[in-house]
Amino acid sequence: MPLPSPRRRHRRSVRLILASLLLTSLSGVAAAVTMPTAATAAAATATFTDDFNGSAGSSIDLSKWHPETGDNVNNHEREYYTSGTHNAALDGQGHLVITARRDNPGNYNCWYGSCQYTSARFSTAGTFTQAYGHFETRMKLPKGQGMWPAFWMLGNDIGSVGWPNSGEIDIMENVGFEPGTVHGSLHGPGYSGSNGIGAGYTLPGGQNFYDAFHTFAVDWAPNSVKFSVDGNVYETRTPADTQGNRWVFDHPFYLIMNLAVGGYWPGDPNGSTVFPQELVVDYVHVTTGDSGTGSGTGRITGYGGKCVDVAGASSANGTAVQLYDCNGTAAQNWTVASDKSLQALGKCMDVASAGTANGSLVQLYDCNGSGAQKWQAGANGSLVNPQSGRCLDATGVSSANGTRLQIWDCSGGANQQWNLPS
Repeated sequence: MPLPSPRRRHRRSVRLILASLLLTSLSGVAAAVTMPTAATAAAATATFTDDFNGSAGSSIDLSKWHPETGDNVNNHEREYYTSGTHNAALDGQGHLVITARRDNPGNYNCWYGSCQYTSARFSTAGTFTQAYGHFETRMKLPKGQGMWPAFWMLGNDIGSVGWPNSGEIDIMENVGFEPGTVHGSLHGPGYSGSNGIGAGYTLPGGQNFYDAFHTFAVDWAPNSVKFSVDGNVYETRTPADTQGNRWVFDHPFYLIMNLAVGGYWPGDPNGSTVFPQELVVDYVHVTTGDSGTGSGTGRITGYGGKCVDVAGASSANGTAVQLYDCNGTAAQNWTVASDKSLQALGKCMDVASAGTANGSLVQLYDCNGSGAQKWQAGANGSLVNPQSGRCLDATGVSSANGTRLQIWDCSGGANQQWNLPS
């Protein structure tokens, strides 16, 4: 969990991390290490996917995630991280719910005495690591003073070189006293703890991250880490930012997600904090390569070999985007822009009313840089709108002329597979 504020001391409990790695090595589980090659660099390929599908009350997939248990004196956090389903379980609707509770059913002892709170923390140490690629989650954050949710990564060599030499990438951190702001940071030798390299992203219009789901991601390439929220890149870091210190983001890292309670940075809960609080995780997806939609201008083909088309070749706001026989007209000539928008007739492919629900229709609209106009390559040739976490979809699994395009849960179906111009 990075440190954008000089008020905050650091560090997480390396003891817990090393214990997790030790247990993994004793169990004989081999880590899946993915390094980019010439063959994989050309296209993004899904390497880790968890959509948290399962029956309500069931456990997280323990073949993918390991619970990390115990307290954390280094950050002066107040929670005790438990295993089992008391603090983390699937909700039966495609989500993992990590719940912070004000309780102590196991009579746990923390650094300050009898523990006052319980929560959960999971990592992929020993099951999945990767260097470079697109790392993304869609979450709805908890609310209240003292809450500290995070989605982050640690170098897989932490057991041999220690922290911060292993490196740390904090994809998302939020503290309860800043409900509309998240932080992204890097930590390494000479730039760790309160000296971490980071920045914040604040939602527009006074929105709060606990009101709705949002997508948090990094695009990590050699000598570059880009942080984004809902497809909006707000921070790019390179070796120049380390001011001569060693850039350590050149080897595999593993994933961590947790909900802490209290600590140096967020401060402790107070009388205004309502328990329980939930960190709701919709998915975690990792791909190799750049998750962007590519570059170029030309037609986008999809289901039945039809083209993505602007109805009536009209550039009016709200014009339907549909499937139609490929005819080479300007209504089917799309530009893949550097800001991850798709443009035709001088306007952008847009999710109507910035909708995030299944069935939200896709239209043409003035380009405005919003999350409703961002698209990125997903698994199986899909195009994902990161704001909603849903895929561009031909309605009714139809390839008939005039079939409207919409967003829908990503299924890998043929009606969600698209070929972009190159």
